[in-house]
Amino acid sequence: MSILIESLGLAAGTLTTFSFLPQVIKIWRTQDVSAISLMMYAAFCFGVFLWLLFGIAIGSISLILTNGITFLFAASILYLKITIER
Repeated sequence: MSILIESLGLAAGTLTTFSFLPQVIKIWRTQDVSAISLMMYAAFCFGVFLWLLFGIAIGSISLILTNGITFLFAASILYLKITIER
């Protein structure tokens, strides 16, 4: 894959990946997960995990890095949703 295409993927992935960070921080600070949908985050985490596997399969560093980090952020939100509501 060309460097230009991978750079475009990294730029797009970085923006979408770090859009989750404010949500993680807010939930961590407030412990309020009432507005978070369990089913949506479960499905989203699974989808991002599949994108990560796809990135690994095709050897795309932009897909691997951004979906790996996005998975960690989204899984953190899912974990907080499950544990805080207990």
